[in-house]
Amino acid sequence: MKTDKKISQAKAKLLVNYPYFGTLASKLELVINDDIEAFKSDGKKLEYNSEYMQKLELSEMEFILANGAMHASLSHESRKNNRSGWLWQMATDMAINDMLVENGLDMPYGAEYRKRFAGLYAEEIYEELKADILRDDEDLEYEADNLDDVEDKKDDTQKEQKQQSKEELQEEILQEQLLAQQAIALLEKEFKKGETPSSIERFFKMDYFGKIDWREELKSAIDRYFRDDYTLLPPSKKLLSYGIYLPSSISQTFRLVVAVDSSGSVDEEMLNQFLSEVNFLMSLVQNYQIELLVCDDKIHSHKTFYTGDSLEVELKGGGGTDFVPVFKFVEDNFDDVKLLLYFTDLEGKFPKKAPYYVVKWVSSTTNIEPEFGEVILL
Repeated sequence: MKTDKKISQAKAKLLVNYPYFGTLASKLELVINDDIEAFKSDGKKLEYNSEYMQKLELSEMEFILANGAMHASLSHESRKNNRSGWLWQMATDMAINDMLVENGLDMPYGAEYRKRFAGLYAEEIYEELKADILRDDEDLEYEADNLDDVEDKKDDTQKEQKQQSKEELQEEILQEQLLAQQAIALLEKEFKKGETPSSIERFFKMDYFGKIDWREELKSAIDRYFRDDYTLLPPSKKLLSYGIYLPSSISQTFRLVVAVDSSGSVDEEMLNQFLSEVNFLMSLVQNYQIELLVCDDKIHSHKTFYTGDSLEVELKGGGGTDFVPVFKFVEDNFDDVKLLLYFTDLEGKFPKKAPYYVVKWVSSTTNIEPEFGEVILL
C-alpha cells in the first residue's frame, strides 16, 4: 500500500478510536523529509521519512499523527521562554509520548520516551534532562538557557544566523496560540461528553471546564430583571383588528444596584473587567438607572448612572469587609430594587436575613458559601 494511502487510513482510524487526537490531526500539515531518520514535529508541521513511515503499522502511524497534533496545539514556542530550543523540544516530545502511551496508543520505534519521566510535565522533564547534561558531560556544547548558564562555544555570527527575527517569532507564537485555542475549545466539548483523553490535564487547564461562563450568567441575570412590564390598558394593537386582546408592553426604568467591595483584597484588574462588562450589557437596555456603591466596612461613595452614561468608579477604602452597610443603604434609600450585583471576594460579615430583592455575588473565589443569594463565578 502506498504511504499516503496508509496515512489516510491511519487518520481515519485515529478519528474513530481517539476522536480528540483525530480531529486535531486532520488539520496537520504533513511534509516528507528523507533527511531525518524517523519523524519530528515542531508545532507547525509533521515531517517524516517516507521509508520509515512505510514500514509502520497503521496503529503506529496513529501514534505519530497524534504526536504531531499535540505539538501543534500546545503553544510550546510561547511556553519555551529562555529555555534551550532543542532540549525543550525533546522534553515536550517525551511528555506528549508518555501521555499517548498512557492512552493506549501503539508507540513506534524511534519515538522519544523515558519511563522515568512518566507523569511529569514538559517543564519538569526539561529540568531533569538539563541536569543530566550538566552532570554527565560538562564539555557538551548545547544552546544555553542564557549567557550565564553554560558557556556557549559558538561564535556570534552562527548565533545570529540561527535566530529568527522578532517579527517571525511573533507570527509563530500567534499561530500557535490560535491552534491552542482551537484545541481547548474542542477539548471542552469532549469534556462535556465525558470523553477526554487520559492525563490530558497535564497540558491544558481544565479546572473551569463545564462551568457557566460568567458573562453569560451576568447577561441572563440582567435580562431577567430589566424586562418591561405589561398592561391590558391599553391593549396591544397587533391583533386588535381581529378582536384579540393581548397585553401591551410599557417601558419602565430598570434600577440596578452594583456594590463594589473596596477592601484591600479586591483585584482591581478583575473589577475593571467586571464593570466594563456591566457597562456593555447596560447599553442594550433602553431605560436604566444604576446605583453604584463603594464599600469596605462602611459606605465610601454612592453615584447614580443613567442610560448612556459610562460606568466609572474610584476605589476608596482598603479596610475590612462588612456587607451589612450596603444592604442597609439600599433599604433606607431605594424602594424598587429588583437586583443587586455585589462584586467581592466574599470575605466579610453578612446580614442576618436575606433582602426582598435578588442578590448576585460576583466573585473569583469558590471557598466561601454566602449566607444567601447566588454566586457568579469570575
